[in-house]
Amino acid sequence: MEDVTLPEPDADDQWCELLIHTATPEVGKQGTDTGEIHGQRDLKGRAEGETRTVPGHPALTRIRRQHIADEQLQPGDLLLQGEFGGILAGSVIRRAWRSARKAVLPPHVFESPTGRRVYDNRNTRLTKWLNDGIPPAQVAEWAGSSVAVLLATYARCVDGQLPDLKRWLEAAGDLPEAEVPGAG
Repeated sequence: MEDVTLPEPDADDQWCELLIHTATPEVGKQGTDTGEIHGQRDLKGRAEGETRTVPGHPALTRIRRQHIADEQLQPGDLLLQGEFGGILAGSVIRRAWRSARKAVLPPHVFESPTGRRVYDNRNTRLTKWLNDGIPPAQVAEWAGSSVAVLLATYARCVDGQLPDLKRWLEAAGDLPEAEVPGAG
């Protein structure tokens, strides 16, 4: 839990931070030198040992704070852990995710590809940040990606900003108003 920084409960800013320092993909026992199901590697596109920080919305701060209290987690504990305190099994995550989707989504959305994999939430969040006008460089930093990869993947997903962009450009007043002949 030292990778989660929660603000004091009475702080004005209730955004938490998640420190991402390694990846532990589920690769199977044959995919690791140790015989463990999860491999451990440094973050893609980062120097060895380099970390990145991702913001956590205030609603997630409240959920995390409650989860830590409910589970009586201590420093060094995993925030989400398996039955015996280790890494949560991917099969458990997938079953829980499927059950949660089924419980809250209408059948036609549940049957669609929308959010079918937990990882799809990442794509949804990055698209939303871009659509909300967060600068691509900041989104790329949070995503652990380069701006080039981010835009190559998500640029076509940005939607709905054209009216605001037109207003901003018009308000900039960088072009003089043309006089219309005969108007007067």
